[in-house]
Amino acid sequence: MRKWAVAMSAGLLLTCGMGQAAMAAQPSAEQVRQLMQVFNVGKMFSQMNAQMAGVMGQQLPCVPASYWQNFIDAQGVKQLTDRMIPVYQKQFTAKDVAGLLKFYHSPLGQKVIAVMPETMAEGMQIGRQWGRERALQMMGELQKEGKVNAQGRCPASPSAGASSLKGN
Repeated sequence: MRKWAVAMSAGLLLTCGMGQAAMAAQPSAEQVRQLMQVFNVGKMFSQMNAQMAGVMGQQLPCVPASYWQNFIDAQGVKQLTDRMIPVYQKQFTAKDVAGLLKFYHSPLGQKVIAVMPETMAEGMQIGRQWGRERALQMMGELQKEGKVNAQGRCPASPSAGASSLKGN
């Protein structure tokens, strides 16, 4: 009985200790804000705002463009940032965020931040081109096999036509 009590106490202490360690491992909101500042999240939000303003302006031409230009203002950036902090806290530990901050403040980290938008844009362009080429290749193969017609559609099968006539 005594061994059981000792084992139970040790288990309880271990569990409590792990809980405290897990709680302590979560980054603070300030750490996450620093990381978001390093990533220049405010600028990204401004770019998103400009894109959104263009779309909304086309959909609602009766609303002056000036309304959309400042839709995501400083207060909006703060609100969006505050909502994103828990996501970072869920995905990263305090140690992770400290390491990321150290890296992104380094010369290499600064280079990554500087060149990543262009790198991603070029990568997306290459991905789109590859996707188009791959789709054309697959459509050609499917046409050769008779699975799609020249318009890229499934040819009507006699049974499909008969079943649709039965439904009428």
